[in-house]
Amino acid sequence: MATEVYLVRHGETMFNQLNKVQGWCDSPLTVKGINDLKRTADALSQVHFDNMYSSDLKRAIDTVHLMKDANLVSDIGKIKKLPEFREVFFGTFEGDDINQTWDQVAMAAGIGHEDDITKIINQVGLHNFREATKKADPRHLAENTEELDKRMVRGIHVLGDLTKNEKRVLLVTHGDFIKTLSIKYWNKSDGKHDIIFPNNGSVTRGILHDDGQFEIVDYNVDAEKL
Repeated sequence: MATEVYLVRHGETMFNQLNKVQGWCDSPLTVKGINDLKRTADALSQVHFDNMYSSDLKRAIDTVHLMKDANLVSDIGKIKKLPEFREVFFGTFEGDDINQTWDQVAMAAGIGHEDDITKIINQVGLHNFREATKKADPRHLAENTEELDKRMVRGIHVLGDLTKNEKRVLLVTHGDFIKTLSIKYWNKSDGKHDIIFPNNGSVTRGILHDDGQFEIVDYNVDAEKL
């Protein structure tokens, strides 16, 4: 049985609002974030889900409970948290200013001062961007391409095992994780260059096939437009 996967990005957080790097570190949802999520939850309230899952980070857990509480046609039990679907890990840069961080990454990538992540990725490629992030990190803890790719593939396998008898599920995860997953599994991406960053509360829809193959079929869609 193929499983339809609604990947929902968590709502806006305090670190999003403050333009800080937020990977495995966490910050609370803002009032705006909660209000935006209520619109997403309302738009999905009549969509039947066999189950709901989330990353194990609190901003994702808080988001999935908003989705669960608003849904009128699904009988969802305890939410299972999946660490494989955490946000990308940025190591020592966690909590730092985003623009300053990308400037350091650009310098490590050898292209000089640049704080626009899209320009950096499109100039050096996503693989080299991840390698430069790890290189620029003073402790070299940030996830590189190989580490992140292994985690994404492992996440798909874990989700496949969990959803063998489920036709449609909702999974709350994170912006850079959804973007990187889509660069890998969406046929509208070439696998190298950047794509638009998904909005808070947006839905990216994937299909997990019987043979374990995964594909993205809709990316960064407002729930009202699904």
